[in-house]
Amino acid sequence: MTTQIINLSGYKFTALTDLETWKPQLIDVCAAQGVKGTILLAPEGINLFIAGKREALETVLTFIRQMPHLADFKVKESPSPRQPFKRMLVKIKKEIIAFGVDQINPERHPAPKISAQELKRWLDEGKPVTLLDTRNDYEVRVGTFRGAVIPHIWNFRDFPKAVRQLPPALKEQPVVMFCTGGIRCEKAGPFMELEGYTNILQLDGGILKYFEEVGGAHYDGECFVFDERVSVDAGLQPGSAVMCFNCQMPVTLAEQQDPRYVREKICPHCFAGKPKGRGNTAVIAGEASA
Repeated sequence: MTTQIINLSGYKFTALTDLETWKPQLIDVCAAQGVKGTILLAPEGINLFIAGKREALETVLTFIRQMPHLADFKVKESPSPRQPFKRMLVKIKKEIIAFGVDQINPERHPAPKISAQELKRWLDEGKPVTLLDTRNDYEVRVGTFRGAVIPHIWNFRDFPKAVRQLPPALKEQPVVMFCTGGIRCEKAGPFMELEGYTNILQLDGGILKYFEEVGGAHYDGECFVFDERVSVDAGLQPGSAVMCFNCQMPVTLAEQQDPRYVREKICPHCFAGKPKGRGNTAVIAGEASA
């Protein structure tokens, strides 16, 4: 059966103005097309996660691409058996991905990128390279690249502090950073260069683009996503993880076999009390993703 719902994700760092004017227009066009999800607007750009029928999404994208500086706005897509969002939100923010380091400007100084095919070739050949996961711990638990360095953060704003605790030797070595769709690395890369890292690369398009182009080679598990699918597998199909009703933490298939997991009641992460991080904070789709 043909999938009726398509999930689109995309971002672009570019100077945007008149955000208060564009916000209601975006709400109206999405509502008219039955599209749901989240669109974040900021002076530094746009970040979106939306879902709907293909024809409806094309109408929304046509409108977005008529906005100044967004004519070449690109998105990634994945299928869904049902609408993964409950409502449509358009928010104006200070940043399209909260980081809190003012001197970072991804539009003017982006991190150098490596394609999915090239990274796979490096890993196939065993080329010396450090993989750095820039995501939050609860995302990493669902899946990550084999052997990746995990900074153990619960919010992207904690990333600068975590970088300063990494082994100094990494500053002279090839480091490929990655996240869900690439947006966090757009800020993480330039920051690491400010910290003295000399050979930083960003996985272009993040894990989702890697799955799309080369599958799950060198990757263990699934990829956490910020919608009701919870995770997607290497084929970009809805994964096996579920969200705990109590603490809103992702629960992997293995964790669902744990006796402390009771569907729609409790999981191993909140059995002894709610964990810190996502379980105690309201996360808007798109603010901590891509």
